[in-house]
Amino acid sequence: MNLEIRIKEGLGDLHFHMPVEEIVQLLGNADEVENIDNAADEPTTVLHYNDLGITLFCEGENPTLACIDTANEECKIFGKDVFDMEERDIVKLMVSNLYTEQDADEEDWGERRISFPEANIDFYFDKGELVSIILGE
Repeated sequence: MNLEIRIKEGLGDLHFHMPVEEIVQLLGNADEVENIDNAADEPTTVLHYNDLGITLFCEGENPTLACIDTANEECKIFGKDVFDMEERDIVKLMVSNLYTEQDADEEDWGERRISFPEANIDFYFDKGELVSIILGE
């Protein structure tokens, strides 16, 4: 599977606004499916593909892909193996691709988050090692 992160577009052949049915055609049935129905927010269907290290968040009455969480170490961004990179190198790569606005924070659970709001992408580090990436539309 192609695991190139495409900023604000998707991951490989997965693209934002893709209906759940198309995702299942592409990836097969999810290992686990959660349906979250919170009156304050849109209903959300969460598809867990454990072997791929990908969790997909699909929103709306006719759910479409809105957010991707990946821990798959084969992911690339701008052609680079992102999980092989250190935090400073990821920051340099994002800045060199004109995503200069950034925010960093220590999460309550202990991970460090580096966010690039213009790109709708968050990188999570545990003890200096990249452990997951969350990207949105």
